Amino acid sequence: MRRSEFDRAVEREFGARAASLVTDLGLTGVGGRTAREALDAGVPPREVWMALCEETDVPLSRRHGAGRQEPHARR
Repeated sequence: MRRSEFDRAVEREFGARAASLVTDLGLTGVGGRTAREALDAGVPPREVWMALCEETDVPLSRRHGAGRQEPHARR
């Protein structure tokens, strides 16, 4: 997962709450850091995404493949 995919996944899953969750919620899965702190410290976006999902009870069905753009249609 790239950082851009992380950002899209968070926005799609949490909408208006996305920015607040990324900056304010401490995540057990990344040592109690917020998502922003973990990303800034070099934790891979996929690991941060999974920690955020775990902390907020995102269903497993919405965790994998999140943030990917739809493939472009071939002409």
